[in-house]
Amino acid sequence: MSSNAPEAPGRKAGTREWVGLAVLALPTLLISLDQSVLYLALPHLAEGLNPTGTQTLWIMDIYGFLIAGFLITMGTLGDRIGRRKLLLIGATAVGITSIAAAYSTSAEGLIATRALLGIAAATLMPSTLALISNMFEDPYQRGRAIAVWASCFMGGTALGPVVGGAMLEYFWWGSVFLIGVPVMVVLLIVAPFVLPEYKNPNAGKIDLLSVLLSLVSILAIIYGLKELARYGVELVPVLSIVLGLAVGAVFLSRQGKLDDPLLDLKLFKIGAFTAALLILMVSMLGTGGGYLFITGFVQMVEGYSPLEAGLWMVPAAIASILAAQLAPIFAKQHPLSTVIGVSLLIGMIGYVLLIFVGPVGGMPLLITGFVITFIGVGTFGALGTNLVVGSVPPERGGSAAALSSISGDLGTALGIATLGSLGTTVYRSSLDVPDGTPSGAADSAEGSMEGALKAARELPSDAADSLLAAASDAYASGLNAIGIACAVVTAISATFAFTLLRKSRGAVPSGNAPKEREEKGEDSLSTT
Repeated sequence: MSSNAPEAPGRKAGTREWVGLAVLALPTLLISLDQSVLYLALPHLAEGLNPTGTQTLWIMDIYGFLIAGFLITMGTLGDRIGRRKLLLIGATAVGITSIAAAYSTSAEGLIATRALLGIAAATLMPSTLALISNMFEDPYQRGRAIAVWASCFMGGTALGPVVGGAMLEYFWWGSVFLIGVPVMVVLLIVAPFVLPEYKNPNAGKIDLLSVLLSLVSILAIIYGLKELARYGVELVPVLSIVLGLAVGAVFLSRQGKLDDPLLDLKLFKIGAFTAALLILMVSMLGTGGGYLFITGFVQMVEGYSPLEAGLWMVPAAIASILAAQLAPIFAKQHPLSTVIGVSLLIGMIGYVLLIFVGPVGGMPLLITGFVITFIGVGTFGALGTNLVVGSVPPERGGSAAALSSISGDLGTALGIATLGSLGTTVYRSSLDVPDGTPSGAADSAEGSMEGALKAARELPSDAADSLLAAASDAYASGLNAIGIACAVVTAISATFAFTLLRKSRGAVPSGNAPKEREEKGEDSLSTT
């Protein structure tokens, strides 16, 4: 069978499948909300739990890190025990851990509950995406369904501050974690009636040693990169990265020898599959780091309330949803590499505008850049995810979905760690504390913008205004530096798209790819 031949249309999805898609959108929306809702809650959380700077970063990072660490395991587990069954187990766990996080009484306790929440959430993403590939056999319908899935994920990221802002306007910081509880209850009630069950009948047992190796490798590498970005080149983070790479090599070697590997290395012989994963990780690295400082600027520099700041994020949410829905239409008319590459270049323009926030313009320029960035993110989010999932056989859908999610989540987490640290470093080096500022207030302001706001509350009005003006200028400099870094990263992603995906044509990549194609490593995908 030629790899360039169009894929025969599969069975058309009916009402039950589209209702099932709406149900699958619930956990997808929740996970993206959980990732972004905490941005606006940080100042309130800092007052309630008084975390150190390191603890604040861990509160932000640990959720995404453990999602990334367990995605491979959970994707494979779903293929073995049943994707719907794992989804329901995960929904129950997310509900319980969300309540525990909401009522944490210490920074250490919140870090622990966020870690458990991340493990629980890792069951949801591969299950939802793999079930979509089972429910929508027709390639074009599958592309539209995944566009809806991507819209929920991207839109939820931008809408998180709106929901969180509304909650914080009237309730305490822990209320942002309770959003997921009713969502999970609805999922548990409705899912058994509208979602099919699927598992690989030929799958073997999960190799527990592979689970341990994959987790240690991912977490050690992330920890090392995080510490290098924060403190520079030191022995411990370098050794952590070396350890992670060494354990990763052992993991990959073991997968090649197992009859039923946790990660099927043959998937990486599919050129478009591998390229899409790479582009997804690199592009989401910029999104994660940029989003953190953008929301901080709106709330801490411009002085908007959490709810007002959240409302400023709505235009970006709308832009990402529209882009994701239009993406399959554009890809049906133009080469896939061109559509994805151009969308990433559009996103790059948005990041370039961030470079001039502060020196040239304030909120209008910031929001314009943010909206343009999410146009690019929404387009690639739909097409890239469909490219990954649609290029593998259905029995490997869980693994493909897990790898798609891990690329995005790992990129986002690394972006928060590295670009967040870059912005903080520029802030600290740019801050010119006014003369006469008490040493305690100066030290607090030099630590972070949050520290400057806290210190200003204890100072006379004139001294407070001077300190906040200096801190705001320094924070804008940090945002400008992140804009430069994100623009460079996105340009690299666009280059990958134009070159690595040039053989992938058409709107919808082939689902249920024949095994012989996969084993030969052919990287052209069939089209509709």
